[in-house]
Amino acid sequence: MLDITPDPRAAGWTPKRLLVTRSARGFAHGRAILDRAATLGVEIVELSGDRLNLPTADDPRRAYVDAKATLAVVVAPPSKRRFQPIAPSADWRMDLAEGCPAHCSYCYLAGSLKGPPITRVYANLDEIFDALPAYLGQGTITSRSAARAHEGTTFEASCYTDPLALEPVTGSLSAAIAWFGRWEAEAQLRFTTKFANVEPLLAIDHKGRTRMRASINPRAFARFEGGTAPVAERLRALRRMAEAGYPIGLTIAPIIAADGWQQAYGALIDDAAAMLDMPGLDLTIELITHRYNPGSKAVLDSWYPGSALDMSGANRVTKRTKFGTEKQVYDADTMRALRGFFERRIGEAMPTARVLYWT
Repeated sequence: MLDITPDPRAAGWTPKRLLVTRSARGFAHGRAILDRAATLGVEIVELSGDRLNLPTADDPRRAYVDAKATLAVVVAPPSKRRFQPIAPSADWRMDLAEGCPAHCSYCYLAGSLKGPPITRVYANLDEIFDALPAYLGQGTITSRSAARAHEGTTFEASCYTDPLALEPVTGSLSAAIAWFGRWEAEAQLRFTTKFANVEPLLAIDHKGRTRMRASINPRAFARFEGGTAPVAERLRALRRMAEAGYPIGLTIAPIIAADGWQQAYGALIDDAAAMLDMPGLDLTIELITHRYNPGSKAVLDSWYPGSALDMSGANRVTKRTKFGTEKQVYDADTMRALRGFFERRIGEAMPTARVLYWT
């Protein structure tokens, strides 16, 4: 049975310090973030310019901890307002922030973001939202897909961050959901999260144009997801969102083929099915296997020395991406076994759910 006793980690994240650039203070949303942070008792550092600086730490581990405890309020440059395709999840990537306060030893962002892992949130939300209409109907994942066209043009807000984790300080996700609710267009905002602090989102007039997905993994692998809400809380939050009329989804990721994975993921699927046993549920499922590249492995090894996560190369093959880089993915036999298991168990436990993709 699921343990749904409230856990303090479900409440989202509060940084120890907030850096705000000079330009960010010129935007109403940036100033609102400062007000929220002050109310929460966060140390606020107003920078004289737009360059982010942290005190240099001789100990790399201390530098990591300091960066992870810091939120920076900055201005999204024009390049961030030119949206990029984000297959297979959505038509377009729409960043509200970059970086994540969680401590996942498989972190997908490791090696892809430069410099210390400071989380940066954007003050100029209105400029980001103003760029959205030009992309309507222009994507290739849902805009032109017979299977997913009813979702409209989709915009993914959690490619480079977990926006729900930041919500207590930023309010950015609430603002985005409300904006999509007012936008009379065939479009959908999407976000996935390992947190559960959905209370501020429940009363927003979302018009069904935002889909929340909970990123989940079995308890056996919870040690790889430090600083996040327990999976039971994530599922409970997802049900609350569904009760508030939101379409919802599960992101089972990363799927890890460690000893006992069949029993672990079988129990996870059963727990999800029990929590989400609701009539008329609009539920999607995304299945993403664990992968890494040499750059991310080096960063993760430095961040989480001694992690039990297997990145030894066993049962792996090298796959070249469309960008010419290489990543380690499970070999064909392992992939076949994983995919067959998930398709069968999901079909049995949640027959009305739509599996969007396997990767």
